[in-house]
Amino acid sequence: MNTSALRAALEQAALTERPLNPVYSPLSALGRKQLTPVDLLGQSMSTMAPATCMVFIALWMSSADVGGAGLLGIIGATIVMTLVALCVRQFTLRLAASGSLYSFVAHGLGKRATLTAGAVLLFAYVGVSISVLSNAGANLVKVADVAGVHLGSGSVNIASILVALLVVAIAVRGVRLASRTILVIEICTLCLITVLLMRAPVAVTAIDPSTTAPIGFVLFLTMQTVLSLAGFESAAFFGPEARTPLRSVSRTVLLSPILVGALYVFAGWAGMTGHAGTLIGAYFNGVDSGASLPLVMAVNIGVCSSWIASTLGFAQAGSRLLFSMSVEKIVPSFLDRVHPRFRTPWAGVALFVGVSLIGSLWHNPHHATDNYDVVVEMALVLAYTMVSIAALRFLGRISEHTVWTRMFGLCAAAAGSGVLVFAVLDTVRSGAWGYLAWIVALGASGTIWYWFLWRFRPESIDAIGVFDSVETADLLPGSADLEMSAAGKPVLTPPHRGG
Repeated sequence: MNTSALRAALEQAALTERPLNPVYSPLSALGRKQLTPVDLLGQSMSTMAPATCMVFIALWMSSADVGGAGLLGIIGATIVMTLVALCVRQFTLRLAASGSLYSFVAHGLGKRATLTAGAVLLFAYVGVSISVLSNAGANLVKVADVAGVHLGSGSVNIASILVALLVVAIAVRGVRLASRTILVIEICTLCLITVLLMRAPVAVTAIDPSTTAPIGFVLFLTMQTVLSLAGFESAAFFGPEARTPLRSVSRTVLLSPILVGALYVFAGWAGMTGHAGTLIGAYFNGVDSGASLPLVMAVNIGVCSSWIASTLGFAQAGSRLLFSMSVEKIVPSFLDRVHPRFRTPWAGVALFVGVSLIGSLWHNPHHATDNYDVVVEMALVLAYTMVSIAALRFLGRISEHTVWTRMFGLCAAAAGSGVLVFAVLDTVRSGAWGYLAWIVALGASGTIWYWFLWRFRPESIDAIGVFDSVETADLLPGSADLEMSAAGKPVLTPPHRGG
């Protein structure tokens, strides 16, 4: 191998002084090259909370007379989410952004659509965070009750506050410790639940599967599976912080929904065939189901840990979304504040968890959760549909389409649009016009937001779509110069030679 050119470049670099005004990535404050593929997998697993979702999927399939149609709905939702993951992967292979789907839509669709995606994603993430935080508090009280410590009224709200404080402390401390701890907890809980789902069939009694949602049960089950897989893309929020973002994030985004979706299909089969009876009895009926106290404690602690992990996962992802928007100046600028030591967006964490806590004090996990879930699910499906369409437009614009990418994008966009149409038709048929109003409001949110920015902060519109970019420190001295363009984008220029 001829090394003369390399030797000459290194000699030139040794003699070249570093620029006095180095150029940094707009996302450099978060810290770069910190997270491994294991950390990203832990983050993705945390938002999906697979251990908890398997319990409820098994419950619905065991208690409702839906048979194979329900299982097909779970399989269909898993396939659709895998197609969405393939669309998201087209962006993660090329971009590292802390805004995830919001940032990706910016490179495939217009500014108004991007703001719509941002509003929908914020609403969906906060909505899920409220639910999981509320359930975490309720489950924490339930664990105490199973252990024989009976707490008084208001204990659920106090437990939710304690969980919120714990989540803020861990999220500000850093994602590495949190994601690895989450991964260990989820794997241990999943092993326990998987073993219980393989037990001999046991009849499920005294469980009411009825739903107040204004849609059919199979469609409800399908959308619940989508909700249970929501957050698989949360690893993409950490692209700027990953060591090899274009490779490790892309693998995590694709692998997560496939693995977890397979677990959900297994849980659905176990519920349909009666194999989930022991697990369901232990969690919902306690020792009254005939399960031993240690087994009931183990199941409840595992599910409670999964709820808390999910709360933490959404706090970490949501704070990065707010950070990205703040860098672009489309939300208040104080949200881009980063902890000087841990390099975490503490302001975004505090706001996101604070809003979730307020919502969780209103949200009751034991009453009318079906209606609440449908609203959140519609927002999630809308976000996933938008990123699928954006992937089609993005690859077309850069002329990198293949037959497969077109097929995946078209199928994902069509499936997402179809689910939304069926959900809207079902709600209209049920006379639940409030749901239709929500969808219309979410769809119009981007246009309203765009008008507000155009009127009061027009410069922020051009900044939408920030992603991690090369820095001066990434370049070999003397090989090229990095300068900021008039639009605020880093541009490589030939090196300036002295003399």
